[in-house]
Amino acid sequence: MDLSTARKQLMELQDKMSAYGHAMALLSYDGETTAPRGTAANRAHAMGIFSEIMYTLSTGKETVELLEFLDANKEALTQKEQRMVYLLLKDIRFMQKIPMDEYVAYEKLVVESQDAWFAAKNNSDFASFEPYLEKMFENRIRFARYAAPEMDPYDYWLNEYEPGISRATCDAFFGQLKERLVPLIHACAQRPQVSDACIKGDFPEDKQEELALWLMPVLGLDTDHVGLSTTEHPFTTSLGSHLDERITTHYYREDVSYSMFSVIHEGGHALYDTGSDEDLAYTVLDGGTSMGIHESQSRFCENILGRSKAFCRFVFPKIRELFPQQMKGYTWEDFYKAVNRVQPSLIRTEADEVTYSLHVMIRYELEKQVMSGQLKVHDLPAAWNKMYKDTLDIDVPDDKHGVLQDSHWSFGAIGYFPSYALGSAYGAQFLARMKETVDIDAALEKGDFGPMNAWNREHIWRFGSLLTPAQVLENAMGAPFDPGYYLDYLEEKCRDLYGI
Repeated sequence: MDLSTARKQLMELQDKMSAYGHAMALLSYDGETTAPRGTAANRAHAMGIFSEIMYTLSTGKETVELLEFLDANKEALTQKEQRMVYLLLKDIRFMQKIPMDEYVAYEKLVVESQDAWFAAKNNSDFASFEPYLEKMFENRIRFARYAAPEMDPYDYWLNEYEPGISRATCDAFFGQLKERLVPLIHACAQRPQVSDACIKGDFPEDKQEELALWLMPVLGLDTDHVGLSTTEHPFTTSLGSHLDERITTHYYREDVSYSMFSVIHEGGHALYDTGSDEDLAYTVLDGGTSMGIHESQSRFCENILGRSKAFCRFVFPKIRELFPQQMKGYTWEDFYKAVNRVQPSLIRTEADEVTYSLHVMIRYELEKQVMSGQLKVHDLPAAWNKMYKDTLDIDVPDDKHGVLQDSHWSFGAIGYFPSYALGSAYGAQFLARMKETVDIDAALEKGDFGPMNAWNREHIWRFGSLLTPAQVLENAMGAPFDPGYYLDYLEEKCRDLYGI
């Protein structure tokens, strides 16, 4: 095989894999959005066939020989080609260790598990979801042992979502957060409480959708390439490449802020994905490099920009225009205080910035215990409820508002949750660096995300997965990661809101 032919075949391989990935992502997206509830078995059948094709394509003799040849000649490859070969071989080495029948069965399980979770959440019935969740945890443990028998299974999956982290690093990180956040939450509780009355009431869903569609171009999203739908749990997905991105939201009539901030959050994910350089399309380099970096962009957009005084001042007139009766007598300052109120709550996706990472920490602790065998899946609801009481002093009324609230476990995203807290902390450090060259408040008061998006594109987005997460952090922060930036940022916001 000559090098020129191999390089051409490398691009053809990724092109084909991207096409199959597009079809599989579209099946999953359809199941989450418009598909009738009784069609999961049909999708699982199709997903099983596609999964077998992808498995064969990825681990077949021709593919392995091609990539091993390129890896042996990597000094002659460009930086992008070297990274492509590394990531493809990494995935292939994983796939080769997983029996094909188990891989295909897992892909079917994901479809069935997500459907079971949806019904279980609506009925607040953990028992009906329990068998699927047991299989999911068993699968994640078994696959990790296939892939890296020398590693702790939970460490393996933590590292897959955010390379470089482990239980040890997460324990230290969450310990540092808890040490300063718990007293901060207590201090806020001792002060006169901030009212959230202006965002509670009756807000028609059609008007909330109008607000969502208005927000998308404000954020800088290209609506010719980014679509919006509604789902039980908001998410973002890429269909084949950064040229086709989908975000979802959920409307609650009683709270106008939920959908608004879920659109801004998922919009942050979409901005990152669509910000990849054009020449990365249809390759393994297209899209974000890790879930921690991804969540840094969504949480940065949602909280640091979206909940800022400057943006609240800009967006409030539009909210008042859409909901004149509900907003009568309220000012943008009332809105700013309402969406930043520090108040322990049941639902992670509705949590304020200060208590949010404690929600994540609870999920991390529960995952760690189940993965190690210390906790049975059957006992998750009771353990969940106890940790919410002990950590946030919240009584959980039912499984719908407790252990079933997040969709992540239904599709096997075990080890993902720490990325939310890490991403929040990364974002605060990005903010400090960005402020050196960008007048963020001046831009947000005009509803102009352009300067911040340009900074993120230059330092983070355009690279896709070309750089490792560590390289992205070094490039964007200009210094080692320090959670102190995040904690300082939260304490400063609480001083402003509560005078502590």
